[in-house]
Amino acid sequence: MPDMRVHVVSDVHGNAEALARAGDGADALICLGDLILFLDYADHSRGIFPELFGTQNASRLVELRTARRFDEARELGARLWAGLDADRATAIENAVRKQYAELFAAFPTPTYATYGNVDMPALWSEYALPGTTVLDGQRAEIGGRVFGFVGGGLESPMKTPFEISDEEYAAKVEAVGEVDVLCTHIPPEVPDLVYDTVARRFERGSSALLDAIRRTRPRYALFGHVHQPLVRRMRIGVTECVNVGHFAGTGTPWALEW
Repeated sequence: MPDMRVHVVSDVHGNAEALARAGDGADALICLGDLILFLDYADHSRGIFPELFGTQNASRLVELRTARRFDEARELGARLWAGLDADRATAIENAVRKQYAELFAAFPTPTYATYGNVDMPALWSEYALPGTTVLDGQRAEIGGRVFGFVGGGLESPMKTPFEISDEEYAAKVEAVGEVDVLCTHIPPEVPDLVYDTVARRFERGSSALLDAIRRTRPRYALFGHVHQPLVRRMRIGVTECVNVGHFAGTGTPWALEW
């Protein structure tokens, strides 16, 4: 029997019901971000966008983004926001706060969490309960192993809330240093790991992360972000790289035992 069992989730996207069960049978839960559900690409009636603008507009936005017609998608969004009888930032923050209150309450103790690219880090301190440790560019010891955490995503045409420059991201990776398990929201920049087979596009991965994996040789590199990757698991040198899965869709955590 293993001494430790840690469950890992990513891309929760509003699935509070499954999140409340994600720690069952584990000594700890790790969350790799993307708690917020802005728009569900499978069910266009779910999320902040359809709540504000309706399912039909949500379906149109998904159609444009999937076709990589990002300028048209932004034009559609701009028209809808201009017609909203409320301040855009306030409307989004109020909706995010509602989701965060439910999601953070669902975290078991202990939980170790980092941000995804669609999260709003400035709000996390208000909702994280004492049993939840938020880490970004930092390390934590769990069951005798050292885990490093790097949150957020890189700049992209999607312009999601928590995208940072390559230089800022690389600095956080460097700050983590050598660890047993490297936990990030986005994958290393490897084509098979960053290509989404349903969205039919390459997502942003990090070359700095890939360099760190080759240089520091962690036992595991765990990440999410790409919901339907071409490859979910591959080895880079001695490191087992694992996409822990699209938790919003599966409701099932990935388990790490030792």
